[in-house]
Amino acid sequence: MRAVAGTFERPDWDEYFMLQAELAKLRSNCRSRQVGAVIVRNNRQLATGYNGTPPGMPNCHEGGCERCLRREQGLLGPGEQLERCMCTHAEANAIMHCAILGIEAGAAGAALYTTMAPCLECAKMAVTIGIRRFVCLGSYAEHDMGLLDRAGVEMLVMDRGRLSRWMGKMLTPGEDGGK
Repeated sequence: MRAVAGTFERPDWDEYFMLQAELAKLRSNCRSRQVGAVIVRNNRQLATGYNGTPPGMPNCHEGGCERCLRREQGLLGPGEQLERCMCTHAEANAIMHCAILGIEAGAAGAALYTTMAPCLECAKMAVTIGIRRFVCLGSYAEHDMGLLDRAGVEMLVMDRGRLSRWMGKMLTPGEDGGK
């Protein structure tokens, strides 16, 4: 966003919702990587999600996911035995959150913001519920952007640098002295 003399600066909508996804990922307890996701429709946040073990199971950092533990020990490489991972992806958690609350996310063409490109399974779920736009940071080895393209889903890979200045502003006391 460009500043015009005498105007108030604020994040654009993509930056704002990606900052929300970055915040959501802080709840993740995955040993491999932390991912956050936000589903939005008409510039309103519908649901958030982060990756982690299902409710009622030990958390990943408590040994709830054998795959993550083995990866941390160097016994597995990235992308190996993904089917053995006990963690639910952030995007899937946000989609399930909509289902649990009875929110029809795709009715008006929702967007999904995620701190990592979606895997094939999450992309399929998102297309199924009507997500029409993905905004993500980073990449993921197990993704299939061809699916999103064939489904007519817009894909934007955001430069992480766009968030840096807003993150800095959140950590800097304002002119009110931090009150």
